[in-house]
Amino acid sequence: MSTLKLTLKDAPAVPLEAESLSPDLLATKSLDEIRAAPIYLGKRKRRLDELFDVTGEPSENLELHGELGRVKWIGRGMTRGRITVHGDVGMHLGAHMKAGEIEVRGNAGDWVGGEMKGGFIRVRGNAGGQIGAAYRGSMAGMRGGTIIVEGTAGLEIGMRMRRGVIVIGGRAKDFVGLQMKGGTIVLLKGAEIRTGAWMMRGTIISLEPIPLLPTFAFDAVQNPIFMNLYAKRLGQFGVSVPYLASEGGYECYSGDSSVPGKGEILVWRPAAG
Repeated sequence: MSTLKLTLKDAPAVPLEAESLSPDLLATKSLDEIRAAPIYLGKRKRRLDELFDVTGEPSENLELHGELGRVKWIGRGMTRGRITVHGDVGMHLGAHMKAGEIEVRGNAGDWVGGEMKGGFIRVRGNAGGQIGAAYRGSMAGMRGGTIIVEGTAGLEIGMRMRRGVIVIGGRAKDFVGLQMKGGTIVLLKGAEIRTGAWMMRGTIISLEPIPLLPTFAFDAVQNPIFMNLYAKRLGQFGVSVPYLASEGGYECYSGDSSVPGKGEILVWRPAAG
């Protein structure tokens, strides 16, 4: 498969707005057109080749190299193709994404997959806050797709999300599922406080004990049938979640009753022994 390789020449002193780094915008252009594509260094419009070395061939397969921690909006709104980031990346990765794949072989900033509608994002390291969340003033966050962060994550994961799946491999900070309206969040290492605050619908699954708000009511310990389906789906991405009764059960809580809400939080309880 052909690959378009973009290597950042020097780490920018100010944020670099890189909405043009998307298969949708680059795959059908010639190399000369790609080199001339617009990119914004702060408020200044620059040519892509002023900041990046461009090699390879025009392709839906993009590889990004260099110190990209201040490079924002990579893959915004993408509908096809694949982006592989070798190293860290800045804010708003895959925002408004509809299809395609993004893999970060490093850490990512805030707003990974903000308001995304489809596609797949995997961050091999840690990520910031507001993963799959709604932007300020918006009533709907993530509406489809899958996000997997193998490391830790920040505040407000899945805020106002409606559909889709978010998996956090490390511990998450406060307000996971804030005002959640649907979808599923899986916490492999648990979270800090206020999980599910003001959630109206959706499911939060934690494989580690987590502090719960008093507005969540305990229902039962059970092994919901849908956990079998989640285990098979997530297993395709290398994520293991328990579901067999012989292994244990899930403490099921409903809430947030302060809204009132119809969401649920499932906390894994291993079998004694």
